[in-house]
Amino acid sequence: MKYLGQFGIIIFISLLGEVIKFLVPLPVPASIYGLILMLAGLKTGIIQLSEVRDASFFLIDIMPLMFIPAAAGLLTSWEQLSPIVIPVAVITSVTTILVMAVSGRATQFVQHYDKRRKAGETHE
Repeated sequence: MKYLGQFGIIIFISLLGEVIKFLVPLPVPASIYGLILMLAGLKTGIIQLSEVRDASFFLIDIMPLMFIPAAAGLLTSWEQLSPIVIPVAVITSVTTILVMAVSGRATQFVQHYDKRRKAGETHE
């Protein structure tokens, strides 16, 4: 029963994201609205982390399974994809490396800033 309640909260937030997508004429996916709502709910305390933690871990554990239908769809679309496979592979590789580099630098910056902030607190 605990999982059902937690899934219910997650699905309700997803539903709210869909409603916002319907009402707001911006080219933003409903899932992004849902993620923003979930983040806002967690940060404000409206949703407690313990209220969604177990279901979230379960969803993260089965996430690779969710890519199987998309991969099967790519296989059935090979005729349309074969002429552009090289550009797509290059773009995917470059953007993956770029995202990893930017994420790593951002993480290093935050860690460095946090260390400096904590060192400043101990000297006061």
